[in-house]
Amino acid sequence: MKLLRYCFLLTVLALYSINANAQHFGNLHHIDTTIQLLDTSRQARWGQHVQVDPLPRFTRTTEEPKREKKFWRAGVEWFLTQAFPATFNRFITKDPYSYISFKNFIDHQRFSAWDWDDNQFTTNHLDHPYHGQLYFNAFRSNGYNFYQSSIATFAGSYIWETGGETQAPSINDLVNTTYGGIILGEMTHRIARNILGRGSRHSHLRIPNEIGAFFVNPVNGLNRLLDGKWGKVDEYNAVDSSTIWAEVNIGVRRFDAREGDVLEKGKNGSYGRLRLWYSNGPENIKRPFDQFYVNLEFGKGDSTFINAVNVHALLYGNKFFKTKRGEHYGVLSANYDFYNNDAFFYGAQNLMYSWNSAFRYKKQNRLNMSMGVGAILLAAVPDPYLLYGASRNYNYGSGAGYRYRAELSILNRLLITGDYNGGVFFTVSGNESYYILHAATLEANLRIIKNFSLNVSSGYFALEGHFEDEQYTDFARSFPFGRLSIGYNVRF
Repeated sequence: MKLLRYCFLLTVLALYSINANAQHFGNLHHIDTTIQLLDTSRQARWGQHVQVDPLPRFTRTTEEPKREKKFWRAGVEWFLTQAFPATFNRFITKDPYSYISFKNFIDHQRFSAWDWDDNQFTTNHLDHPYHGQLYFNAFRSNGYNFYQSSIATFAGSYIWETGGETQAPSINDLVNTTYGGIILGEMTHRIARNILGRGSRHSHLRIPNEIGAFFVNPVNGLNRLLDGKWGKVDEYNAVDSSTIWAEVNIGVRRFDAREGDVLEKGKNGSYGRLRLWYSNGPENIKRPFDQFYVNLEFGKGDSTFINAVNVHALLYGNKFFKTKRGEHYGVLSANYDFYNNDAFFYGAQNLMYSWNSAFRYKKQNRLNMSMGVGAILLAAVPDPYLLYGASRNYNYGSGAGYRYRAELSILNRLLITGDYNGGVFFTVSGNESYYILHAATLEANLRIIKNFSLNVSSGYFALEGHFEDEQYTDFARSFPFGRLSIGYNVRF
């Protein structure tokens, strides 16, 4: 399973290994990082890509060109995504659960056969979504659309749960692999297409961009090799009109998970963050994933290297009205949150509807605000009194989530951001209980020179657990922190 986490990190590194155009930090302020809707005036200031080589010309468009659907190849790749891990488990690791039979598959079709598994937290909430995106891209990279590929992801997860192992099919794996696989799958498909589209406009970048796109979306890279398109221009990627902005921060942080005194008793550690915004054009808010945002935080001194992963992907948006100073939208989004620190761990998938308002004062000042509520489909939270099976020390639950975010950009130089993410959910597997989550951050970015900025932030993560059984004491865990970093901003 560690191999899947390495593949995830390779995806991030591949994006930074390809050619990029540096841009001023101030321009980044015109992004609403909560819903990823972009200002049209900002889009215009980027200008058009310059055609520097005598390459075939395609009109860049947000419309999807027609692609040939290759069902048999998609089916074979989808099957191999099942067959490889099953073969490895059976003949290499000799996992006792890998001795499958047709009878197991038939028995697992009963509704009563489904249960909750006992895998480790990172296995369920990082590894399974990565496996799910392989199902997704087996069809997405072979000409099928988002919805058709989503069905293939659900089918792949269902077949693995009922026929891939002898143990009971897992409810949480079906959700994590399907929902997480769809989110990660469409993201990697879009990013790889953007990379290949830039290679089509600059011939000297074709091979480097092919390599970068391969690491982002290996299934698509394999199919380009099979089709003889490696290093060549093709219409589907050449007409891509999307843009990606990214910010990387490197610095130090001080945090405390035990004493509640971050100043006197906290400890120091290195800190890094990668944020990525994707847009297929500011006017496109009707199609899934035409806008999305990714946040990845990592560092030393904490319990794990990867401390936070947040994904917000637009599913459908509607522009309600526009005033002289602002625009107002409603947005349905798919969200994934993963926190893992010294105090607690938390992983959840949710659907949320947000009201978003963007106000402008002249061209250099902007205020974005967003408020949303939604359903937490499935959340995993620690339970100090539970040992479920061999290694599960957390409960599963569902409930409601709520978010608020505000950004104030002043003179395209200073950006002040306040962000709150909360939720309440009730246990459906584990000790009878309910939990309340708080995650809040206050942050200031000051552009120092060109693409470089100084970032100062503080905040806290907090989780409360309340148990029905009186023998279990309620708990409240907090993780206050302060961070100082240098940021670099770039447009891909």
